[in-house]
Formats: sequence, C-alpha cells, structure tokens
Amino acid sequence: MTEIVLATRNQKKAEEIRRILDNPDIKILTLEDFAECPEVIEDKDTFEGNALKKAITISQCTNMIALADDSGLEVDTLGGAPGVISARFAGPDANDSENIERLLMELRQVPDEHRTARFVCCIAIAYPDGRSKTFFGYVYGRIGKTPKGERGFGYDPVFYPEGFDHTFAQMPPEKKDSLSHRREALSKLNKYLQTTLGAVRHK
Repeated sequence: MTEIVLATRNQKKAEEIRRILDNPDIKILTLEDFAECPEVIEDKDTFEGNALKKAITISQCTNMIALADDSGLEVDTLGGAPGVISARFAGPDANDSENIERLLMELRQVPDEHRTARFVCCIAIAYPDGRSKTFFGYVYGRIGKTPKGERGFGYDPVFYPEGFDHTFAQMPPEKKDSLSHRREALSKLNKYLQTTLGAVRHK
C-alpha cells in the first residue's frame, strides 16, 4: 500500500478527496498524523503556486509523497475574485459563513445573468526527491442570492453548477463529487499515478 500525506487539517476536504480517489491501495494520511509539520502560509498569487508550496513543504517535512490542493471561487463580475484568497475573503480568520456573507454583499446589485462563476482546483503532488506535478479541474456555474443547503463546505451553499437548480450544498455528496472541480483534478492525478505507482484503479 502506498501512503500519501494530504497537506491539510481540513477533515471535510480530506474526506472528499478520500471519497473521490476511493482506492484501497492508497492510504491517505493528513497533517493530523504529523503534528511536527508546520502550517504552510498560502502567500502565492496563483492556485498552482500555493498547492506546490504546500505539497513540497510537507513532502520535505515527512519524507513522504505529499498531496496538496488549492482551490477557490472565481466570480466573473468581480474580476476573478475572491480567487486565491477564497478562504480568507472576509478576513484572515473568516469562517465559511462570513466569506459567503461578504460575497453576497459584493454581488448585491448584480443581476442573475452576470453572476457567473467557476470553482478552480489545483492538485499538486510532491516527492521527497524533489519531483512535483500539478493537475487542474474546473466547474462552471453561477452564484445564488441566498445560501441553500447544509452539505459541503466553503461557498457550496451559494454555487449552482451549470444545468442545475440546486446548490452544491443541497446535493448528496456523490452527486457533487461527480460534477466537482476536485473530481476533475483528481481524475487526472489518478491517471498519472497509474503509470508512476501502478497502484491506482482506473476510474
């Protein structure tokens, strides 16, 4: 079995990644298993930069293969904001509700047809020998006017994927997984791991 350290302490994100990978030959650990590893400051100006920084730092700390995700919401009418600061949109210690509240405030005068947005996910994998690689996934949709749904995390309660009248937070986990930006990026990762680890079941 191949062990990979996921560079996060966010258990909801870890559960989603485990669920999507769904591979008995890979054991996903998290930073909860490595108290000695630092919190990595996401100070790069791209999703790829942040994901690589986290993966490389944690790979070096643990001397293991490390996986990192940086993802966020890009709203067209806001020029791509909140982007890489999606988790800190309402401030450095903001929670999901506060970030959503700020987003809806920013969009309060914006009509439905201009509330288009996309979720972006960059997955980075780093090895102790210094190798690294990144994979991207996207899902397009629009921002609603009020939060709906209790599932998911982040901006899920206000994001309607294209072709659906339910937010991500209203969908069962398996439905969201089938549409999500993280699914697309992880599917690309899976194909890569098939050739490098020989341990990932084709999905």
